[in-house]
Amino acid sequence: MRICIVAEGSYPYVVGGVSQWLHGLICSFPQQEFVILTIVADRSLRGKYVYDLPKNVKEIHELYLNDSDWGKRRRRKHRMNRKEFKALRSLLLGQEVDWGSLIDYFQRTEISMNDMLMGEDFLNAVRDYYKINYSQMVFSDFLWMLRSIYLPLFTTLEMKIPKADVYHCICTGYAGVLGSMAKYLYGGKLIISEHGIYTREREEELIKAKWVQGIYKNIWIEQFQKMSTLAYDKADMVTSLYEHARELQLELGCPEEKTRIVSNGIPVEHFQNLPGKSEEEEEMIHIGAVLRVAPIKDVMSMIQAFGFAKEQVPSLKLWIMGSWEEEEEYARDCFELVRIMGIPDVEFTGRVDVKEYYGRMDMTILSSISEGQPLTILESFAAHKPVIATDVGNCRGLILGEKDDYGPAGIVVRIMHVEELAQAMIYLARDEEMRGQLGENGYQRVVGGYQYSYMQKAYQKIYRDFAKELQLDWEEVETWQE
Repeated sequence: MRICIVAEGSYPYVVGGVSQWLHGLICSFPQQEFVILTIVADRSLRGKYVYDLPKNVKEIHELYLNDSDWGKRRRRKHRMNRKEFKALRSLLLGQEVDWGSLIDYFQRTEISMNDMLMGEDFLNAVRDYYKINYSQMVFSDFLWMLRSIYLPLFTTLEMKIPKADVYHCICTGYAGVLGSMAKYLYGGKLIISEHGIYTREREEELIKAKWVQGIYKNIWIEQFQKMSTLAYDKADMVTSLYEHARELQLELGCPEEKTRIVSNGIPVEHFQNLPGKSEEEEEMIHIGAVLRVAPIKDVMSMIQAFGFAKEQVPSLKLWIMGSWEEEEEYARDCFELVRIMGIPDVEFTGRVDVKEYYGRMDMTILSSISEGQPLTILESFAAHKPVIATDVGNCRGLILGEKDDYGPAGIVVRIMHVEELAQAMIYLARDEEMRGQLGENGYQRVVGGYQYSYMQKAYQKIYRDFAKELQLDWEEVETWQE
């Protein structure tokens, strides 16, 4: 069976939980052929993989959202017919969008983005949208904002998609549009697996964004909602990691019968008998943060909290384990914050094999402002380490438990709350016995519900059922590859 993975802003260019999950999924089915269709910002990332691709990945196709050539010309102008223009207008107005006609138009017509966005058809559709909803605004500003909103979507609709039997999208958004296009053009099966709820995440980002103001925030948010509606409508199955995420999908219009919860999982056995502290390290209490140094992880708040905690517990040491190359400016700000505050014992390791570090930690910490179901929490549990985490995604459920009675496995704090982060570090640092009990609770939880084989078997059944419906051969996996 040929499976096309559709990823956005992750695999195989960026290290992180979603990329790690995807890499493991592909390796789990070595007898199946995989194709990667990946969405990145621009052509500068072309071929710069941070993963060694598995042998069963046969092709990689790239879509560059910010790399459209507005100056590309064609020999003659191409105007939309009445049906095509009606479809374009329905898209802008969000009124029973005729996606099929739009897909046919962009797949068939070799029109440049310059001709499209500066042309009469787009101008007329925007003018209608403007008159109905936003006539109080300056039209020229409105027109240019609509051009910036629809450029990446139109670029996506132009993409020539590889043929496959199953399209597995790792979010809605532009990836969901590509998967929906593929199903429209080629048939097959479409599954959406959301690690975070894409539309909600974009909404949170836009509310905080400074580059877009006022009513334009709402228009951007509506655009992402339109794309998620398309993906949910066309998908055969939509998975999420935990119950609250599924509830958010339902709120956004996903049909309940399509939804299914498939939790993350890790190979627990890989985190046993890890190397412990050296003699020199025994004097310190070590806090590990396994994350990318990026704004969404709110490393700045973590550093500030650590600085305050260290004043109370001088033996604390913070290890920040993860890459910083993707967000160099933010990383430099973090380095500078450590220098300005004069905080000793903060170690930025860069990308490392975390199995060489978990055993040396007394606890781990995650200060993110957005998460799904973090693998680093599960890994910490597998290594018998308690976790401090912000109350985002499924962090509360993992740490405090949802359907078990193992007990708490750490401390949950509010987002961007430096004092609570600091107090949690101090509390655990001063109680070794408590750290041990919380770590054991976490271990029992990950063994009971979040082992890698559980996730593998769930997706094996999904893929196998799809193969049966498509009348394709399916070879059962007897030995899991991790």
